[in-house]
Amino acid sequence: MVDVMSSAVRSALMSRIRAKNTKPEIIVRRQLWARGFRFRLHSKGLAGKPDLVLPKWKAVVFVHGCFWHRHEGCPLFRLPKTRSDFWDAKLAANRQRDLAAVRTLLSMGWRVAVVWECAIRLDSTGASDELAGWIATDRQGIEILASNDAVIRKDLDSDPL
Repeated sequence: MVDVMSSAVRSALMSRIRAKNTKPEIIVRRQLWARGFRFRLHSKGLAGKPDLVLPKWKAVVFVHGCFWHRHEGCPLFRLPKTRSDFWDAKLAANRQRDLAAVRTLLSMGWRVAVVWECAIRLDSTGASDELAGWIATDRQGIEILASNDAVIRKDLDSDPL
């Protein structure tokens, strides 16, 4: 399949995609802040540069976009039909990098939460409630995602991502 956009137009569109301060990330930050949680942003000293770092709780939060982090089974993830070999390899590498960062952080004693974009879009308050509840516990890791029109929590202790 041939791309319908010129490479210059495609490049201009792709350059506007953010790595930090995405809409789902800002929603999570605002809701946690309103609940009284204080955090640091994008700590370069930690594996994967977590979106939020809560030192008081020894917890980090990643807010993952369903496409860029290859959320399998999610309606927001669909492998592009154009250059699918390129995208498959790129998104698989992103997924492996995410998994390595989570494992490294867990081995360093950090608690890790992964909040997926689909959960934020479906019910940002419900997702933030799940996240806030987890922060105040001693559980090692969670993944917050949307499934069957509900926000669900899955422990990362046994099966990271």
